[in-house]
Amino acid sequence: MATRVLIGGQWGDEGKGKIVDVLTEQANWIARFQGGNNAGHTVKVGDQKYVLHLIPSGILREEKTCVLGNGCVIDPAGFLKELDEVEAGGVDTSGRLWISDRAQLALPYHRALDGAREEAGKKGDVKIGTTRRGIGPAYADKMHRIGLRAGDMLEPDFEERLRRNVREHNLILELYGREQLDEDAVITEVLTAADRMRERIADGSVMLNQAVNADESVLFEGAQGTMLDIDHGSYPFVTSSNTTSGGAATGTGVPPNKIQDVVGVVKAYTTRVGEGPFPSELFDADGEQMARVGDEFGATTGRPRRCGWFDAVVARYAVMVNGVNWWAVTKLDVLDGFETIKVCVAYDLDGERVEQLPANIQRFAKCTPIYEEIPGWNCDSTQARSWEELPEACKAYVRRLEELTGAPAGIVSVGPKRDETILSPAAEKLGITLS
Repeated sequence: MATRVLIGGQWGDEGKGKIVDVLTEQANWIARFQGGNNAGHTVKVGDQKYVLHLIPSGILREEKTCVLGNGCVIDPAGFLKELDEVEAGGVDTSGRLWISDRAQLALPYHRALDGAREEAGKKGDVKIGTTRRGIGPAYADKMHRIGLRAGDMLEPDFEERLRRNVREHNLILELYGREQLDEDAVITEVLTAADRMRERIADGSVMLNQAVNADESVLFEGAQGTMLDIDHGSYPFVTSSNTTSGGAATGTGVPPNKIQDVVGVVKAYTTRVGEGPFPSELFDADGEQMARVGDEFGATTGRPRRCGWFDAVVARYAVMVNGVNWWAVTKLDVLDGFETIKVCVAYDLDGERVEQLPANIQRFAKCTPIYEEIPGWNCDSTQARSWEELPEACKAYVRRLEELTGAPAGIVSVGPKRDETILSPAAEKLGITLS
């Protein structure tokens, strides 16, 4: 591997953290290219569990260098809290964790505004279901060209610009009928954080391009999933950044012609958090079983995830817009207890069979799943450590997902630990290796 992008092929929460951790072994650099601490990656190393929201999962591997790219938004308080937790777990990040000087800052007034808008939306029945971490308002300020960037923390006028923004956002909060922020308290909080962050701020684009030009391996780590992409997802029930593979170039400054491989991560079923249409969602005992066995609660918010059968329409769409070269299929073990498994192969939309994802959210909301039934394996897969040891019906299920989505599976996962990761027969051809 020289340059590889890893993205989520569904609505996020696909288990990217574990797959990033596994693939990081082959990488020198790991770069997060979008999002903020509204994401969550859970990685289990031995008996130690790490829940990461902003810091790339690669930080858990020694001698790997991590960069938060310019496409990210950095909450100073959230970043430092997470950093302290990681280091308290015995991880030394010295000289290994950098913040792009072009990355936007998500500040206390963004969080306040996020909450105000979500509450207003709830009253108007247009609630999006955000994490209220201020991510959307931070990206909005970026587009309004009034946002503050990490590099601004290095400049002498940072406090002056910060005060101006606090005052402006307090006026907006007043319009929402919300309590205004204490200006001095915000200034103190952010400047205190800046004192600790400055030593980690650098030109991420230069660092990563130098690494690529020196033939060092770079893994671009995406957060959330394809269906939450601001342009290509189930708009408006999306996040505020480009979660698809194109965001790796714009979010780091590494040109697209230097990116060689795109890995998509999908669960063996489907989940989503927050509001919005979800055609294969289950409201029965099968959905409850998936949620219970899969421990389906958001790593960042703790919110219960909505569960449903695998949606091949969504996965095919993810292959198309990301250029997915191969899949990592996670949580196969969650389906161990099912005698029959369903896969959504198309939608019924007003009596018409639809095999492509509608862009219009009203049309998407009217889609109902057309299912294909596949025999389950109804036995324990968690002890398998090779493709040959997997139940035959389990292997047949993976092969059917490959056929339906148009991309091969290179890795399958039967548990959260590193050693519960299995290479498929296609792995050697795809150039995938594991220790």
